[in-house]
Amino acid sequence: MTETRFAFGENWSKYAQLVDEERIAAATTSLTSMLGVEGLRGRSFLDIGCGSGLFSVAAARLGARVHAFDYDPDSVATTRRMVDAFAPDADIRVEQGDALDRDYVSSLGTHDVVYSWGVLHHTGALWRAMDNAARCVRPGGLLFIALYNHQIFWSTYWTVVKRAYCRSPRPVQAILYGAYTVQQTLRGLVVDVLRGRDPRARYRVGPRGMSIQRDRLDWLGGYPFETVRPVQVRQWAQGQDLDEVRAELVGRRLGCNQFVFRRRH
Repeated sequence: MTETRFAFGENWSKYAQLVDEERIAAATTSLTSMLGVEGLRGRSFLDIGCGSGLFSVAAARLGARVHAFDYDPDSVATTRRMVDAFAPDADIRVEQGDALDRDYVSSLGTHDVVYSWGVLHHTGALWRAMDNAARCVRPGGLLFIALYNHQIFWSTYWTVVKRAYCRSPRPVQAILYGAYTVQQTLRGLVVDVLRGRDPRARYRVGPRGMSIQRDRLDWLGGYPFETVRPVQVRQWAQGQDLDEVRAELVGRRLGCNQFVFRRRH
Protein backbone atom coordinates (compact mmCIF):
# COMPACT_ATOMS: atom_id res chain seq x y z
CA MET A 1 0.00 0.00 0.00
CA THR A 2 1.39 3.38 -0.95
CA GLU A 3 2.24 5.67 1.97
CA THR A 4 0.66 8.83 0.51
CA ARG A 5 -3.07 8.48 0.99
CA PHE A 6 -6.12 10.71 1.17
CA ALA A 7 -8.24 10.59 4.35
CA PHE A 8 -11.21 8.95 2.63
CA GLY A 9 -12.77 7.85 5.91
CA GLU A 10 -12.68 11.33 7.38
CA ASN A 11 -14.48 12.70 4.34
CA TRP A 12 -17.10 9.93 4.47
CA SER A 13 -17.69 10.59 8.15
CA LYS A 14 -18.61 14.20 7.37
CA TYR A 15 -20.77 13.14 4.43
CA ALA A 16 -22.69 10.70 6.64
CA GLN A 17 -24.01 13.62 8.66
CA LEU A 18 -26.03 14.62 5.56
CA VAL A 19 -27.61 11.22 4.97
CA ASP A 20 -31.37 11.05 5.19
CA GLU A 21 -34.18 9.03 3.63
CA GLU A 22 -33.94 10.99 0.37
CA ARG A 23 -30.28 10.08 -0.08
CA ILE A 24 -30.92 6.44 0.81
CA ALA A 25 -33.74 6.34 -1.74
CA ALA A 26 -31.42 7.76 -4.43
CA ALA A 27 -28.77 5.15 -3.60
CA THR A 28 -31.35 2.37 -3.68
CA THR A 29 -32.64 3.47 -7.07
CA SER A 30 -29.11 3.56 -8.51
CA LEU A 31 -28.54 -0.01 -7.32
CA THR A 32 -31.73 -1.48 -8.73
CA SER A 33 -31.32 0.42 -12.01
CA MET A 34 -27.77 -0.74 -12.74
CA LEU A 35 -28.27 -4.29 -11.44
CA GLY A 36 -31.55 -4.66 -13.30
CA VAL A 37 -33.43 -5.97 -10.26
CA GLU A 38 -36.40 -4.90 -8.17
CA GLY A 39 -34.97 -6.29 -4.96
CA LEU A 40 -32.20 -8.39 -3.42
CA ARG A 41 -34.16 -10.54 -1.01
CA GLY A 42 -32.34 -13.75 -0.21
CA ARG A 43 -29.14 -12.65 -1.94
CA SER A 44 -25.72 -12.00 -0.46
CA PHE A 45 -24.13 -8.60 -1.12
CA LEU A 46 -20.42 -7.86 -0.65
CA ASP A 47 -19.61 -4.15 -0.33
CA ILE A 48 -15.90 -3.67 -1.04
CA GLY A 49 -14.82 -0.28 0.26
CA CYS A 50 -18.06 0.58 2.04
CA GLY A 51 -17.10 4.23 2.67
CA SER A 52 -20.06 5.85 4.42
CA GLY A 53 -22.11 2.66 4.49
CA LEU A 54 -24.86 4.24 2.37
CA PHE A 55 -24.96 1.41 -0.15
CA SER A 56 -24.70 -1.29 2.49
CA VAL A 57 -27.84 0.19 4.02
CA ALA A 58 -29.50 0.44 0.60
CA ALA A 59 -28.71 -3.20 -0.22
CA ALA A 60 -29.95 -4.36 3.16
CA ARG A 61 -33.22 -2.48 2.70
CA LEU A 62 -33.60 -4.29 -0.62
CA GLY A 63 -33.44 -7.54 1.35
CA ALA A 64 -29.80 -8.58 0.95
CA ARG A 65 -27.51 -10.17 3.50
CA VAL A 66 -24.63 -7.69 3.53
CA HIS A 67 -20.94 -8.09 4.28
CA ALA A 68 -19.16 -4.73 4.17
CA PHE A 69 -15.51 -3.88 4.66
CA ASP A 70 -13.16 -0.97 4.21
CA TYR A 71 -9.44 -0.36 4.59
CA ASP A 72 -10.00 2.91 6.46
CA PRO A 73 -11.04 2.51 10.13
CA ASP A 74 -12.97 5.80 10.00
CA SER A 75 -15.09 4.40 7.16
CA VAL A 76 -15.73 1.23 9.16
CA ALA A 77 -16.87 3.29 12.16
CA THR A 78 -19.04 5.50 9.96
CA THR A 79 -20.68 2.50 8.29
CA ARG A 80 -21.50 1.00 11.66
CA ARG A 81 -23.14 4.25 12.75
CA MET A 82 -25.12 4.35 9.50
CA VAL A 83 -26.33 0.80 10.02
CA ASP A 84 -27.38 1.57 13.61
CA ALA A 85 -29.28 4.65 12.45
CA PHE A 86 -30.95 3.41 9.26
CA ALA A 87 -30.93 -0.41 9.27
CA PRO A 88 -30.62 -1.56 12.89
CA ASP A 89 -32.38 -4.88 12.32
CA ALA A 90 -30.74 -5.74 9.00
CA ASP A 91 -28.38 -8.65 8.39
CA ILE A 92 -25.16 -6.62 7.96
CA ARG A 93 -21.62 -7.45 8.99
CA VAL A 94 -19.09 -4.59 8.93
CA GLU A 95 -15.35 -4.97 9.42
CA GLN A 96 -11.96 -3.56 8.49
CA GLY A 97 -10.26 -5.30 5.57
CA ASP A 98 -7.91 -4.75 2.65
CA ALA A 99 -9.06 -5.33 -0.93
CA LEU A 100 -5.44 -6.09 -1.85
CA ASP A 101 -5.10 -8.89 0.71
CA ARG A 102 -5.89 -12.00 -1.33
CA ASP A 103 -6.09 -14.29 1.70
CA TYR A 104 -8.53 -11.98 3.46
CA VAL A 105 -10.72 -11.47 0.39
CA SER A 106 -10.73 -15.22 -0.34
CA SER A 107 -11.91 -15.88 3.22
CA LEU A 108 -15.10 -13.94 2.46
CA GLY A 109 -16.35 -16.61 0.07
CA THR A 110 -18.48 -15.92 -2.98
CA HIS A 111 -21.55 -13.71 -3.24
CA ASP A 112 -24.56 -13.04 -5.44
CA VAL A 113 -23.61 -9.37 -5.81
CA VAL A 114 -20.14 -7.88 -5.39
CA TYR A 115 -20.24 -4.10 -5.32
CA SER A 116 -17.30 -1.68 -5.42
CA TRP A 117 -18.09 1.80 -6.68
CA GLY A 118 -15.14 4.18 -7.08
CA VAL A 119 -12.90 2.19 -4.75
CA LEU A 120 -10.53 -0.16 -6.55
CA HIS A 121 -8.72 2.65 -8.37
CA HIS A 122 -7.77 4.10 -4.96
CA THR A 123 -5.99 1.00 -3.66
CA GLY A 124 -2.62 1.65 -5.30
CA ALA A 125 -2.80 -1.66 -7.20
CA LEU A 126 -5.89 -1.51 -9.40
CA TRP A 127 -5.57 -4.79 -11.31
CA ARG A 128 -4.80 -6.85 -8.21
CA ALA A 129 -7.83 -5.32 -6.48
CA MET A 130 -10.01 -6.11 -9.50
CA ASP A 131 -8.80 -9.72 -9.59
CA ASN A 132 -9.57 -10.12 -5.89
CA ALA A 133 -13.04 -8.62 -6.31
CA ALA A 134 -13.84 -10.93 -9.23
CA ARG A 135 -12.97 -14.01 -7.17
CA CYS A 136 -15.80 -13.15 -4.80
CA VAL A 137 -18.52 -13.45 -7.47
CA ARG A 138 -20.29 -16.80 -7.46
CA PRO A 139 -21.46 -18.46 -10.70
CA GLY A 140 -24.41 -16.48 -12.04
CA GLY A 141 -23.58 -13.64 -9.66
CA LEU A 142 -23.05 -9.97 -10.51
CA LEU A 143 -20.02 -7.71 -10.21
CA PHE A 144 -20.85 -3.99 -10.13
CA ILE A 145 -17.76 -1.77 -10.33
CA ALA A 146 -17.06 1.86 -11.19
CA LEU A 147 -13.58 2.92 -12.29
CA TYR A 148 -12.03 6.24 -13.29
CA ASN A 149 -11.94 6.84 -17.02
CA HIS A 150 -8.46 7.22 -18.53
CA GLN A 151 -7.50 10.38 -20.40
CA ILE A 152 -4.06 10.85 -21.92
CA PHE A 153 -3.30 14.29 -20.46
CA TRP A 154 -5.77 14.79 -17.63
CA SER A 155 -5.11 11.47 -15.90
CA THR A 156 -1.45 12.41 -15.51
CA TYR A 157 -2.31 15.97 -14.48
CA TRP A 158 -4.71 14.88 -11.75
CA THR A 159 -2.31 12.25 -10.46
CA VAL A 160 0.24 15.00 -9.82
CA VAL A 161 -2.34 17.34 -8.26
CA LYS A 162 -3.82 14.70 -5.97
CA ARG A 163 -0.42 13.50 -4.77
CA ALA A 164 0.67 17.08 -4.09
CA TYR A 165 -2.55 17.78 -2.16
CA CYS A 166 -2.13 14.72 0.04
CA ARG A 167 1.51 15.57 0.79
CA SER A 168 0.71 19.17 1.73
CA PRO A 169 0.13 20.40 5.30
CA ARG A 170 -3.45 21.07 6.37
CA PRO A 171 -3.33 24.86 5.87
CA VAL A 172 -2.13 24.40 2.28
CA GLN A 173 -4.80 21.77 1.67
CA ALA A 174 -7.44 24.23 2.85
CA ILE A 175 -6.17 26.86 0.41
CA LEU A 176 -6.11 24.35 -2.46
CA TYR A 177 -9.61 23.14 -1.68
CA GLY A 178 -10.91 26.70 -1.44
CA ALA A 179 -9.41 27.62 -4.81
CA TYR A 180 -10.74 24.46 -6.42
CA THR A 181 -14.22 25.03 -4.98
CA VAL A 182 -14.35 28.60 -6.29
CA GLN A 183 -13.19 27.44 -9.73
CA GLN A 184 -15.76 24.64 -9.88
CA THR A 185 -18.57 26.84 -8.57
CA LEU A 186 -17.94 29.55 -11.17
CA ARG A 187 -17.55 26.99 -13.93
CA GLY A 188 -20.80 25.29 -12.95
CA LEU A 189 -22.61 28.61 -12.78
CA VAL A 190 -21.51 29.58 -16.29
CA VAL A 191 -22.45 26.18 -17.74
CA ASP A 192 -25.87 26.20 -16.05
CA VAL A 193 -26.68 29.73 -17.20
CA LEU A 194 -25.65 29.00 -20.78
CA ARG A 195 -27.78 25.85 -20.82
CA GLY A 196 -30.76 27.47 -19.12
CA ARG A 197 -30.59 25.31 -15.98
CA ASP A 198 -31.17 26.25 -12.36
CA PRO A 199 -27.64 26.65 -10.83
CA ARG A 200 -29.00 25.55 -7.46
CA ALA A 201 -29.97 22.11 -8.76
CA ARG A 202 -26.44 20.74 -8.67
CA TYR A 203 -26.26 21.38 -4.92
CA ARG A 204 -29.27 19.24 -4.13
CA VAL A 205 -29.16 15.48 -3.64
CA GLY A 206 -27.10 14.14 -6.52
CA PRO A 207 -27.12 10.83 -8.36
CA ARG A 208 -26.50 7.92 -5.99
CA GLY A 209 -27.39 10.22 -3.07
CA MET A 210 -24.02 11.93 -3.10
CA SER A 211 -23.03 15.44 -1.97
CA ILE A 212 -21.29 17.80 -4.38
CA GLN A 213 -19.15 19.30 -1.60
CA ARG A 214 -17.89 15.91 -0.38
CA ASP A 215 -17.42 14.71 -3.97
CA ARG A 216 -15.24 17.72 -4.74
CA LEU A 217 -12.96 17.04 -1.80
CA ASP A 218 -12.80 13.36 -2.65
CA TRP A 219 -11.86 14.24 -6.22
CA LEU A 220 -9.20 16.81 -5.30
CA GLY A 221 -7.51 14.62 -2.71
CA GLY A 222 -8.39 11.13 -3.91
CA TYR A 223 -5.00 9.44 -3.96
CA PRO A 224 -3.83 6.72 -4.75
CA PHE A 225 -5.34 7.35 -8.15
CA GLU A 226 -5.39 5.10 -11.21
CA THR A 227 -7.41 5.25 -14.41
CA VAL A 228 -8.35 2.64 -16.99
CA ARG A 229 -9.91 2.58 -20.46
CA PRO A 230 -13.23 0.76 -20.97
CA VAL A 231 -11.61 -1.55 -23.53
CA GLN A 232 -9.07 -2.64 -20.90
CA VAL A 233 -11.83 -3.42 -18.40
CA ARG A 234 -13.71 -5.46 -20.99
CA GLN A 235 -10.60 -7.42 -21.96
CA TRP A 236 -9.93 -8.12 -18.30
CA ALA A 237 -13.53 -9.32 -17.82
CA GLN A 238 -13.19 -11.83 -20.64
CA GLY A 239 -10.25 -13.40 -18.84
CA GLN A 240 -12.26 -13.58 -15.62
CA ASP A 241 -15.19 -15.53 -17.08
CA LEU A 242 -17.41 -12.44 -16.81
CA ASP A 243 -20.04 -11.33 -19.32
CA GLU A 244 -21.02 -7.68 -19.56
CA VAL A 245 -24.62 -7.04 -18.53
CA ARG A 246 -24.70 -3.26 -18.50
CA ALA A 247 -22.34 -0.30 -18.79
CA GLU A 248 -22.65 3.46 -18.39
CA LEU A 249 -19.63 5.27 -19.80
CA VAL A 250 -18.59 8.92 -19.46
CA GLY A 251 -17.11 9.11 -22.96
CA ARG A 252 -14.07 11.34 -23.22
CA ARG A 253 -14.71 13.11 -19.94
CA LEU A 254 -13.35 12.70 -16.45
CA GLY A 255 -15.42 10.55 -14.14
CA CYS A 256 -16.27 6.93 -13.46
CA ASN A 257 -17.30 4.33 -16.01
CA GLN A 258 -19.80 1.90 -14.49
CA PHE A 259 -19.90 -1.79 -15.38
CA VAL A 260 -22.08 -4.71 -14.34
CA PHE A 261 -20.75 -8.19 -15.21
CA ARG A 262 -22.22 -11.65 -14.67
CA ARG A 263 -20.03 -14.68 -13.93
CA ARG A 264 -20.60 -17.54 -16.35
CA HIS A 265 -19.38 -20.49 -14.24
